[in-house]
Amino acid sequence: MELESAKVIAAGIAMGFGAIGPGIGEGIIAGRALAAIGRNPEASNKIMPFMFATMAIAESTGIYALVIALLILFAF
Repeated sequence: MELESAKVIAAGIAMGFGAIGPGIGEGIIAGRALAAIGRNPEASNKIMPFMFATMAIAESTGIYALVIALLILFAF
């Protein structure tokens, strides 16, 4: 029983800390990209693809945290 509780708590902590970074990172990425587009609207065709690519890279950190949480829950 104690092991199951520890697994659930550890998975929750892994997801909690793993979601903070991508959330902050994606907010910074989007904010700066939109600020750049606001200053130079003609450059939006160049900025948007890079914004989406960097957001995908930032989101991969959250996906790694999900994988770790699932490993904690079901593999150990």
